[in-house]
Amino acid sequence: MDHTVADRERADALLVLRCQLGERQAFDALIHRWSAPLHHYALKLCNDSDLAHDLTQEVWLRVLQGLSRLRDATRFRPWLFGIAHRVFMDRLRSRYAMPVEAGQDLAQIPAAGDEPESEDLERMLKLGLGSLPLVEREVLTLFYLEELPLAEIASALEIPVGTVKSRLFRARTMLRDYLLSEKPRHD
Repeated sequence: MDHTVADRERADALLVLRCQLGERQAFDALIHRWSAPLHHYALKLCNDSDLAHDLTQEVWLRVLQGLSRLRDATRFRPWLFGIAHRVFMDRLRSRYAMPVEAGQDLAQIPAAGDEPESEDLERMLKLGLGSLPLVEREVLTLFYLEELPLAEIASALEIPVGTVKSRLFRARTMLRDYLLSEKPRHD
């Protein structure tokens, strides 16, 4: 394991223990340390900044309520993203009852040039990620953008590591197919 990753895990574990002992500053430090990654994760899943902010706030409320029950402080990161996953799924379930709004028609988005520049590639990847079903989008986000190891993703999503691997494979394939279908053709 990389020393910086191990150092961050130890620092998180220490903050968790301090929180469990009632130190308010330690909880503020956890929020400071993890709010941006949580918001980024939520934003990648829902593509709505306001909703991502609400989800992040709800995650912190649940963390505050449940942190005293976390027995292994070194497991904070997968525990945190597990809570985020459940918060998002709860919100998604409640939104299924609402009428569906029409999204942006992907056919109306102009195609990128022959050699996509960095901005074009980033835009294509964002659109491609947004086009994936939620299950695949979530596992790609956790693995590549949040850099969680397979075991931590499995723990956060409460699924076997083999399922994480198969979802990653499927997500990569779907994203590749999307990007290839958006690539300009020369006829």
